[in-house]
Amino acid sequence: MFHPPIRNAQGELIATTYVPGADGRRDLVVIGHGVTSDKERPWSEALSAGLAAEGIASLRIAFSGNGESEGRFEEATITKEAGDLGAVLDAFPEARTSYIGQSMGGAVGVTFASEDPRLAALVTLASVTHTAAFCERMFGDLQPGQPMLDKPHCPWSANLRDDLHRLESIAPRAPRVGCPFLIVHGTEDDVVPVQDSHDLHAAAPGSELVVLEGVDHAFSDAGIPRLVEAVVPWLAARLAP
Repeated sequence: MFHPPIRNAQGELIATTYVPGADGRRDLVVIGHGVTSDKERPWSEALSAGLAAEGIASLRIAFSGNGESEGRFEEATITKEAGDLGAVLDAFPEARTSYIGQSMGGAVGVTFASEDPRLAALVTLASVTHTAAFCERMFGDLQPGQPMLDKPHCPWSANLRDDLHRLESIAPRAPRVGCPFLIVHGTEDDVVPVQDSHDLHAAAPGSELVVLEGVDHAFSDAGIPRLVEAVVPWLAARLAP
């Protein structure tokens, strides 16, 4: 599935990794990461492989300011990344596109889907729901410019702080998600409480919730095959040709 270089509204190049599906099939699943992360993670690579085995193409993206994408990390916010996702869909006008987002990338997906009806399906993984509370819990002691999660290349910014507080919670947006919606979260998540996904599920009519016992925020180790088992068959059933 050929596409030209993808640039967001700011003109910044979005880095991607494309994994093909079956010939002639127009389904594409975009996979987005969380804050301070990137497109190449064990959980996202495993999802791409699982989708390919079902004949479904995937596109792992690095949001602007992250990884190999252009832009400044200090400008990366949920609102801006929702715009990045829109630019990705614009680049594939003939595709039937779905989205999987992890952590803050999950909040990006709900934010986007609540305003744009183009997604065929939405999956959130360990999603941040209550964004202001997440900001204070994880980064409340940081000053702008200090490293987030001990990552010097990810400086805390007033842009992200203000966006997280402005949104406050994505739960009120959830009723406007019109596509099939799967919510997945692990009980041993020490970054985003599993309660965030319970609250998101309660706010989203028709959504489905899968809670994975003993699984952490990054779906580490044994959590990866359980994640693939929860997500790939669900998507395959809803994207059946």
